[in-house]
Amino acid sequence: MTLLSLRDLTVERASRRTVDGVSLDIAAGECVGLIGPNGAGKTTLMRAALGLLAHGGVSSLSALAPNARARAAAWMPQAREIVWPVTVETVVALGRIPHLPRGARPAPADRAAIDAALHRMQLDGFRQRIATRLSGGEQARVLIARALAQQTPLLLADEPTAGLDPASQIATMQVFSGLASEGRAVLVSLHDLGLAARHCTRLVLMQAGRVVADGPPARVLSPENLEQVFAVRAFYRETEDGPVFQPMAVTP
Repeated sequence: MTLLSLRDLTVERASRRTVDGVSLDIAAGECVGLIGPNGAGKTTLMRAALGLLAHGGVSSLSALAPNARARAAAWMPQAREIVWPVTVETVVALGRIPHLPRGARPAPADRAAIDAALHRMQLDGFRQRIATRLSGGEQARVLIARALAQQTPLLLADEPTAGLDPASQIATMQVFSGLASEGRAVLVSLHDLGLAARHCTRLVLMQAGRVVADGPPARVLSPENLEQVFAVRAFYRETEDGPVFQPMAVTP
């Protein structure tokens, strides 16, 4: 089942085309890594797909009414600062708003979703801590849990592993790949190509607002694409523990 469909999606900002005619589909069961250098258009693409930016072309999500869209897709932007001094549990509970009638209190099903999200992000012991007193990495995990509590078929996350320690990066990507294995879908923007290679079922490589490669990680992270788009050469090998990818040097 297709959970996101883009057709000729185009965004122009300050007289410059930052997303240029992108078409792609994301189906249930996929963990799709959106990769590319700074300024490639990754964040703009995701925001336009969600209807947060004016755009040309078609996005199946932006065509939905706001409340229906909030039940179809959860969004985790790059900005992570939590500004209200409320408990972690309260922040995560915000993910249930699209499922609640106006003025209603969380039902048992909502409480179960909140509990499951806290547990999945290893935040059971943080439930009553004040979110603004946590470290940046801990706040990031809380915001991922909020998105998980929304229990949408599709999750879009913009650089969710930035600023996390290695264990939390791996755990977060394992959560995303787990969602895909359960029949949901994830579109995640990443700069860490090693994490992308190991945990994503598919990579979409962008450059200058366009998709230049789309497919399995081993094919997208080819020497030719790495040199053309990132100006690097890398080590890539399939091992018993899965694919290992490491950029090694800048190419001339």
